Amino acid sequence: MATLKEKRTCGQRCQDFGHFVWNSDDGTFMGRTPEKWVYISSYYVAFYVVMTGLFALSIYVLMYTVDPYYPVYQDRLKSPGVMVWPDMYNDEVLEITYNMSDKHSWMKMSSCLQHFLEPYNDTKQSHCNYYNCTSGKYFFQPKFDAPKHTKWSCPFYQSTLGNCSGIEDSTFGYTTAQPCVIIKMNRIINFLPNNGTGMAPYVNCTVLEGQENVRGHVYYPENGTMDLSYFPYYGNLAQPTYVNPLVAVKFDLINQRHAKIQCRVMANNIAYQNIYEPYEGKVDFHLTALS
Repeated sequence: MATLKEKRTCGQRCQDFGHFVWNSDDGTFMGRTPEKWVYISSYYVAFYVVMTGLFALSIYVLMYTVDPYYPVYQDRLKSPGVMVWPDMYNDEVLEITYNMSDKHSWMKMSSCLQHFLEPYNDTKQSHCNYYNCTSGKYFFQPKFDAPKHTKWSCPFYQSTLGNCSGIEDSTFGYTTAQPCVIIKMNRIINFLPNNGTGMAPYVNCTVLEGQENVRGHVYYPENGTMDLSYFPYYGNLAQPTYVNPLVAVKFDLINQRHAKIQCRVMANNIAYQNIYEPYEGKVDFHLTALS
């Protein structure tokens, strides 16, 4: 019959551990001689140096072969999205509702538009985008001819938006029943509207509900055109001063002063019927003026 193993005291256990850490009889430290510790340490140092070198080499090759100005793979929409300002977005519908007699209400709308148009200030644009672009033609730039290895960007002046520029009327019509909204098409690198046919895209707004409450609307620039000289867009790194072309629409609300409106960017290669992307190629919003 096997004898029971004698229970060791705490002092004996500490003594055994100390003997394991340094064994003076064999000259070993934690079970290995100093010579073996040198061998194993050298192996792991060499192993991690090689692994670090391979990782650094792979990153270098990746960064060397990737074009910093154009993504190799894109999961963005092939057709650009469209947005409207003032941007009163929520989870379900887009509602631009204001009270003409409530200063806080209409100031909220006008302040939003003023802030949005700050980069389009005529003076700022004349300083940062001073290239003389040719209107009505695509602005192809195969080389980086602009300063600091960039490409030129065409200016878009705030004054181009006429009565909706906020220059003469800082309220953008929100103290009356003739408010302005601004339509912007999102950027897609190397995208050519109308697929390079030479026809400029334009904004077309239609009243989906409440036709009797809208007497009419006016576009700025004329005909709601987005000039071809703003296309193609080459990316933020290549065109750091680029600004999107805009179209402002001034509505004349009457009767109940409420309508559901759809503004669509018209071009033969801009889709607008994707039920999974409600803002692709168009934007729907409710416009209401309270008194």
